[in-house]
Amino acid sequence: MKERRIYLRMKSLDEARNLFLRALPDRKILKTEEIPVSEARGRVTADPIFARLSSPPFNAAAMDGVAVRAEETFGASETTPLILRLGEEAIFVNTGEPLPSGKNAVIMVEHLHFVDEERVEIRSPAYPWQHVRKVGEDIVSGELLFTEGHRLTPWDLGALLAAGHIRVRVRQRPRVTIIPTGDELLSPEEAQKGLPPGKVIEFNSQMLAAMVEEWGGQAEIWPLVPDDLKALRKTISKAVKTCHLLVIIAGSSAGSRDFTAGLVEEMGELLVHGVTIMPGKPVVLGLIEKTPVMGIPGYPVSAVVAFEVLGRQAIQSLLGTRLPERVRLRAFSGRKIPSRLGIEEFIRVKVGEVSGKRVFLPLKRGAGAITTLTRADGLVRIPADSEGVLAGEGMEVELLRPEKDLGHCILAVGSHDLALELLGQFLRRHYPEMELSSAHVGSLSGLMALRDGLAHLAGSHLFDPQSGTFNLPYIEKYLPQTPVRVVHFASRSQGLIVPPGNPRGIRSLKDVAQKGLTFINRQPGSGTRVLLDYHLQDLGINPGEIKGYDQEETTHLGVAVAVATGQAEVGLGIMAAARALGLDFIPLFEERYDLVVRKEFFESRLFKRLYKILKSPEFAKAVSALGGYGVKEMGDIIL
Repeated sequence: MKERRIYLRMKSLDEARNLFLRALPDRKILKTEEIPVSEARGRVTADPIFARLSSPPFNAAAMDGVAVRAEETFGASETTPLILRLGEEAIFVNTGEPLPSGKNAVIMVEHLHFVDEERVEIRSPAYPWQHVRKVGEDIVSGELLFTEGHRLTPWDLGALLAAGHIRVRVRQRPRVTIIPTGDELLSPEEAQKGLPPGKVIEFNSQMLAAMVEEWGGQAEIWPLVPDDLKALRKTISKAVKTCHLLVIIAGSSAGSRDFTAGLVEEMGELLVHGVTIMPGKPVVLGLIEKTPVMGIPGYPVSAVVAFEVLGRQAIQSLLGTRLPERVRLRAFSGRKIPSRLGIEEFIRVKVGEVSGKRVFLPLKRGAGAITTLTRADGLVRIPADSEGVLAGEGMEVELLRPEKDLGHCILAVGSHDLALELLGQFLRRHYPEMELSSAHVGSLSGLMALRDGLAHLAGSHLFDPQSGTFNLPYIEKYLPQTPVRVVHFASRSQGLIVPPGNPRGIRSLKDVAQKGLTFINRQPGSGTRVLLDYHLQDLGINPGEIKGYDQEETTHLGVAVAVATGQAEVGLGIMAAARALGLDFIPLFEERYDLVVRKEFFESRLFKRLYKILKSPEFAKAVSALGGYGVKEMGDIIL
């Protein structure tokens, strides 16, 4: 059995970053080059740059009109207008033209009253340098335009050209070599022929290369290297001689075929193996032949996060400049988010605006779910000394997209439902700028989120045993001071989800208890849990008789997955979840699933769009096709 490495040199993020940055070579390692200004966007200046010319280089008209000597217009008014001779006392000029000799002001053409072809009347005086761009108003010859280490923007290029520069000396872009590794990988081109079993597409290198280019570096992706110690050693030996930073993707963890840390230690100096962040923990940092080396995890989200928090500053340090910071804002968590103590966690979130305040909801936390980055509005960092974020707690969100786009996200907190996810798909199809983001915390917690102003709407199917009705009694009890509207979404068939063919012959909840079957439950506060507890009590079954009663999932699909993978023999959920995974379903009872909507949001343009889709025959047909849904009253407003 091959030896497995352990994380012997694990560091906090700050410790790892500081160690790595101190080990980087001086930025003087980057040569300088002179390039055309037209090619210099994003490049970093190598020297201070001084203006060669003034801009404008002469006194120029700032408006269309006539150039005059201001002193000759004093005294003009509505009651005592002044007549000037064209071509002598008043000379026509266009915007940008040099001011005629002896003139020091411009009167806009809109303020002129023509007497005839040779004379013009003015009814107010001009003041010296009115509507005139004086020589050097923008740039004065000899003044400092940019310091050394300045990252050039598109408008900086305009200033350089205006100041008489057509070429500029800049620092060389740091060369970053990226080596993807792994036996299981295929290039995107190879994958076009089909993916053999056990193979996945290698795309991390393209993502990291794009990040390097965005930060001002020059990325080169080398061919895939298999999980072979000798092959990787040979490739690394060549690569460190040609680049300023080497990035090795995968092989950085502690598995028997993870070679990066061992090779860095063998060939150079291993500084860090493991950083207390999630995702992104399996990071390797070191030096080989004075070249900084980064070992980046293979999971895509881990790769992006690790490279973002460590690689970005490395390139920034090599360039000797600061990269633009992302916008950060304060927002409030729409649900409780637990986190591991001792680990700094980066949560991908959706952000919306509820009752005038920013609210965020977490997306899936899997390190392999790249779509959580494509969908994310921002990142929330949970500190290592925290066990998570409470519902309603304020946190800093680092935005991944423009702030102006945040007002198009509808936040739904409450019960999980597959048809609600389908509604989100329809919403994006009809209104691409909008999104419906859901947090599955259970019906009761969804109502609490509405009460606390942390959601626009909540999916709810809470059964009240006393009245025999759904949702309304709970709304009266928990939301007495919160104005809401209730829209019927669908009726649903709840029942037992079992493996294909129902091998244990289950027919009822009594069978689950009597046969000692392993059960998978939903979390407390969910409508399904409330419904289960009611029927167990009605049948005289003690929850303790249900093996696995305390084993919980937060979604119907989670229950179905547990059954499909053999974690449980049976679970309670909706028919659509069973059908989605090819499982059998034993219907037990029907329930109402409603949308509880904050009143001010119910009256908004965003909800009107959502409601239009909800009432469409096209959507009703799609929901029916999921199985186990009744859509006859879909969209009815019941409160």
